[in-house]
Amino acid sequence: MSILLAKELAVGYDHNPVLQGINFSIESGDYFCIVGENGSGKTTLMKTLLGLQPSISGVVEFGAGVKKTNIGYLPQQTDFQRDFPATVFEIVLSGCQNGLGKGFFYTKAQKQMALKNIEKMGILALKNRCYRELSGGQQQRVLLARALCATQKVLLLDEPVAGLDPIVTEEMYQVISKLNKQGLTIIMISHDIENVKRYATRIYDVTEVRN
Repeated sequence: MSILLAKELAVGYDHNPVLQGINFSIESGDYFCIVGENGSGKTTLMKTLLGLQPSISGVVEFGAGVKKTNIGYLPQQTDFQRDFPATVFEIVLSGCQNGLGKGFFYTKAQKQMALKNIEKMGILALKNRCYRELSGGQQQRVLLARALCATQKVLLLDEPVAGLDPIVTEEMYQVISKLNKQGLTIIMISHDIENVKRYATRIYDVTEVRN
C-alpha cells in the first residue's frame, strides 16, 4: 500500500527548479533511499515532501493514514543544534509536540513514550545528560529517539550518518535497519551509495532527474 506518492514534482526556490520530473511511490515497509551528490537537491526534495517548503509544481500525496504531522524527521544538524543546552530527555520528549493539541504540558503517556524510545536507542543511561556534552553518535541516537516520538509509521532521515566515524556509522545503519524490520517505513537521504546498497530495499537517484 502506497504511503507517499510524488507525481511530476518540481522542487526548488523562487520558482527556479532544482529538480523536476520527480515521480515515485513509497510503499508501507519500504527502506527507500534518495541518493545523489552533495548539493544535488536531495534536502530540498525532502523538505518539500514534509511541507516545509512549497513545491513549484506537481503533487505530493499521502495514504494509509499518514499525515505530515505524524512523520518522524531527523534533519541534518547545524553547529548551533549540536551545542543545544538541554537534557537528552527534554530533547526526546520534544518530539511529542505535535501531540500536545491545545494543551501546554506533556502527558504521562508521552513521557513514557520518550523514555521507551530513549531505551530503544540504547541511551537510557544518558537521559539526564546535557545534549551538547555527547559524542556525535550519541547525539544522532538522541535525535532518532526524538523522531520516533512523532511517528509509528514513517521516518524521514536526512544524512543520518554525516560526520560520524566508520564504526559509529555502521552502528547507526544497523539501528535504522532494525527499525525498518520492526515495521517502520524509512525514507533516507544519503550520498553514501555503497552503504545504502547494503540496506535499502529501493533507491531513487536524483541525478537522473536533476534540472
